[in-house]
Amino acid sequence: SGFTKVGLDPTGPFGGGLLAALINAPTLMERWHFGGIVGYVITAVFIFAIILAAWRFFVLFGMSRAVKAQLASNTSDSANPLGRVLKVAGDNPDLDAESLELKLHEAVLKERPEIESGLNLLKIIAMVAPLLGLLGTVTGMIITFQMITLFGAGDPKAMAGGISQALITTVLGLIVAIPTVLLHTLVNGKAQGILHVLEEQSAGIVAGSLEDK
Repeated sequence: SGFTKVGLDPTGPFGGGLLAALINAPTLMERWHFGGIVGYVITAVFIFAIILAAWRFFVLFGMSRAVKAQLASNTSDSANPLGRVLKVAGDNPDLDAESLELKLHEAVLKERPEIESGLNLLKIIAMVAPLLGLLGTVTGMIITFQMITLFGAGDPKAMAGGISQALITTVLGLIVAIPTVLLHTLVNGKAQGILHVLEEQSAGIVAGSLEDK
C-alpha cells in the first residue's frame, strides 16, 4: 500500500549510479535502526529525560506560584517551601539572631532536596548520552574491521557503509545530549529561583531580628 519509489535512468546501461544511490538512500527511520541496541537505549534514555524534565518543570512551576502567593500573604502556609521556612521563624520568636539564622538555614537545607530533585539525573543523562553514542560507534567500527579482515577491502562502498552505520550512534548521542543540557538549564533555573527567594526571605528575617534588638 502507498507509494513505491521508481527511478527512470536516462543513461541506460552506461550510468545511473548516482540515481541508484539516491533511490536506495536509507530513510530517517532506517538510519535510526542502524544504531542497533545502543541506538535504542539512547532513544529510551532521551524519552525518559524529556518526561523527567517536563515533570520537574511543572512541579517547580506550581511550587513557584505557591511561593509567590506566600510572599503576598501575611500568614505562613505549610503547603509551600517558603511557608514552612517562615513557620520556623514564627515558632521561635525568642531566639537570638545567630540561633535564628542557623534554624532558618536548616529549614532551607531541608527544602533543597525536594526542589532540586531530578536535576542531577538530567545532568548525568546529558553526560552519558555522548558516551553511549561513542560506545555504539566503537562497537560498529570493530564489526566493520572484522568484516574487512574476513572479506578484504575490495569493496570501498561496503566499508564506507559500515563506517556510516557505526557513526549513527554518535549522532544519536549528540542529539540527546544537546536538548538534555538545555532542559537541565531550564529546570535548574526554576529551582534556583525558588531557593533564592527562600534564602532572601531568611536573610530578611534575620536582619529584621537584629534591627529589633
